[in-house]
Amino acid sequence: MLQKHKLLTILMLALASTLFIFTACEEDEDDDPAADDPTNEGTVTDIDGNVYSTVQIGNQEWMAENLKTTTYNNGTSIDLVTNSSTWSNLYTGAYCWYDNDQAQYAETYGALYNWYAVETGNLCPDGWHVPTDEEWKTLEMELGMSQADADDTGYRGTNEGSKLAGNAALWADGDLINDSEFGSSGFTALPGGYRANPGSFHSIGGSGAWRGATESSTNNAWYRFLGYDNGNVSRYGYGKGYGFSVRCLRD
Repeated sequence: MLQKHKLLTILMLALASTLFIFTACEEDEDDDPAADDPTNEGTVTDIDGNVYSTVQIGNQEWMAENLKTTTYNNGTSIDLVTNSSTWSNLYTGAYCWYDNDQAQYAETYGALYNWYAVETGNLCPDGWHVPTDEEWKTLEMELGMSQADADDTGYRGTNEGSKLAGNAALWADGDLINDSEFGSSGFTALPGGYRANPGSFHSIGGSGAWRGATESSTNNAWYRFLGYDNGNVSRYGYGKGYGFSVRCLRD
């Protein structure tokens, strides 16, 4: 009888220990900040060794910084074009830094690429790509835009641009940064400006423009544009020769 009592006591202690360990593990998981992080941030490295933060938005993982590679992922150098006349007559892939000033703008805003660099399919790191127009729409709708608005052109939606933008100190004061949901997506779109087809630079601090991989016509390709004075996102087909920022999307 005594032996049965001892055996029962040992079994009860073992069960209590197991429950304690299980509960402690659950509490540790609940206390883990990463488990509660809705953005699931990570990193990706390009062929030049630049490391970019990434952000999960819905089912998509995006770079949370603008691309700054000077080399295609196959090891070929991308042409750096500073001369305005040369830039305006290009039909091959090229990049530049805003105002041709790498020291001032490269680290924060990344490079500006024409569509012909995107067209190669080799611009992003392995396992990543320049998003199509439909993939941009998926991002916008995940942030609240309707399908009808996503399919429209010009400024569309409500405040999805404010959600996509980030780092208010870099943006001019206006409706974009004054929205209560500014920066909430973790995408951190910045006002890196753009290079026009004639080769001139425009709107650093006031706007940002991002390339897509889809043509809208023979001479144009879809892009996305944010302006400091509007909380929406503009979608438009613009010249392939323009220099815009690039965000890569995981395959």
